[in-house]
Amino acid sequence: MRAGEPAQVALEPSSRRLPATRHYRGILRFPVVRQLIRFSGVGVVCTAASLALYALLRPWLGAQLANAVALVVTSLLNTALNRRLTFKIAGRQRRTRDHLHGLVVIAVALVITGGSLGVLHWFNPDASVGDELTATTLSGFLATAVRFSLLRHWIFRRARHR
Repeated sequence: MRAGEPAQVALEPSSRRLPATRHYRGILRFPVVRQLIRFSGVGVVCTAASLALYALLRPWLGAQLANAVALVVTSLLNTALNRRLTFKIAGRQRRTRDHLHGLVVIAVALVITGGSLGVLHWFNPDASVGDELTATTLSGFLATAVRFSLLRHWIFRRARHR
């Protein structure tokens, strides 16, 4: 140390803030990979709930309305879980706005899955509930990719790097 220079205080390892990527190795060092893994876990739970709700409501409401109700109900759960688990956002700040934006994203998913049901019934008017579940599940993969992109780059962009 030279004369006139301030002494540097050594920080203890526990008080230094390192970027989140320093804690991970390999492919997990990329936030998008960690978010995709958490998003997939949330998606499995919400998809199972949505399919079960659809199968339960289908005999009384018909295919399109049962699909819409199942998607809207599970979207609230999905947005809350993705907000907290996938993007690590806690607290009430912006929660209402996040859920309202989540409903917009669900409307996009509803167009995709409802469109698949429409196409299925156009080609096969006597489609079974199993055929409808298959169609909504397959189109749900596209809807899921769109949903993740919109959540990450629009709704939760403030937490994109967590």
